[in-house]
Amino acid sequence: QVQLVESGGGLVQAGGSLTLSCAASGSIFSINTMRWYRQAPGKQRELVAAINSGGNTNYADSVKGRSTISRDNAKNTVYLQMNSLKPENTAVYLCHALVLVQTGVVTRQYAFWGQGTQVTVSS
Repeated sequence: QVQLVESGGGLVQAGGSLTLSCAASGSIFSINTMRWYRQAPGKQRELVAAINSGGNTNYADSVKGRSTISRDNAKNTVYLQMNSLKPENTAVYLCHALVLVQTGVVTRQYAFWGQGTQVTVSS
């Protein structure tokens, strides 16, 4: 099995910065795309940023220019640096990864979610 564990959330004032981390562990052959989502109370889960195994990135329009997604393949970890945070960025931030798992001679891709880390931005 594979586990994703997020960290780095917390309480920050508007205009502040946070860097979230998501570390994957377990029966990992390799990891393809890693994504950060967020879900605010009463709202749908939305994609914040994504990075593929080659390092190509894309961002939601709402965070472009204020956030940077990166990954350390040797550590199976993805990061999300968020700057100029706003109260409307308050949400649970969840990590998602497409992981290749090898069982014997068979390799399959599975999707995994972390439990999430709370980010609260005060005004």
